[in-house]
Amino acid sequence: MHAHIDPTIGSADLDALGALVFAATRTLDEAEQALRRTDTWTIWGVGCHPGLVGAQRAFDCDRFAGLIERTAYVGELGLDGKSRVPLDLQAQTLNTALTVLKQQSRLVSLHSYAATGELLAALKATPIEGAVLHWWLGDPAQTLEALELGCYFSINAAMTKRRDILALLPQNRVLTETDHPFGDRSAGRGRRPGNVATVEHALADMHGHDVDGVRRQLWRNLATLVSASDTAGFLPRHIRLALAAAV
Repeated sequence: MHAHIDPTIGSADLDALGALVFAATRTLDEAEQALRRTDTWTIWGVGCHPGLVGAQRAFDCDRFAGLIERTAYVGELGLDGKSRVPLDLQAQTLNTALTVLKQQSRLVSLHSYAATGELLAALKATPIEGAVLHWWLGDPAQTLEALELGCYFSINAAMTKRRDILALLPQNRVLTETDHPFGDRSAGRGRRPGNVATVEHALADMHGHDVDGVRRQLWRNLATLVSASDTAGFLPRHIRLALAAAV
């Protein structure tokens, strides 16, 4: 549900990943470039990373709204309490984007490092469908609030060390991510977008399931989220068929 990929990479390299990957972008310029592509199993997003001053200052509501008409996926958006970008500028960008997304639902990957409470407040003020909390580090009370807001959670290899957090997440609200090349540094050899084996094994161990059962649940979760956010029409037909088969 969240990886960073160079938008100039060859399509054959992406096909070789053998995974459905949602590729987050960090600026509207990067999104513009990425959305020209027509990859088989990679869905490119529209993002404005809260850690990038230039991206935040260049954010334009009309341009954002136009770009998301071309994809089911928005990411990476959010708030970062350790960013050098002023939090009020980050909040202005996020709130503007959420206002658009309230009218035009998408799958939305949200960053909340050191700003989990602030992000939840923004979602409470402007509720949206399709919210996925990427690399979530909120406390139990915040996690419960996020669940009540309808959020899903995407887990990467780095998060598998936080079993206290994983234990709070219902199996039907969990998705996987790599956040390549950042969130999978602990995964060892074979690090690449779409390689979520470390996460699948950790979830299987935690819940007493086999890995195939976990993978089937993850696909069902994605199918449910796509249905709730009414974003199936933005996905290629073969992905829609794969999601239908998972239900």
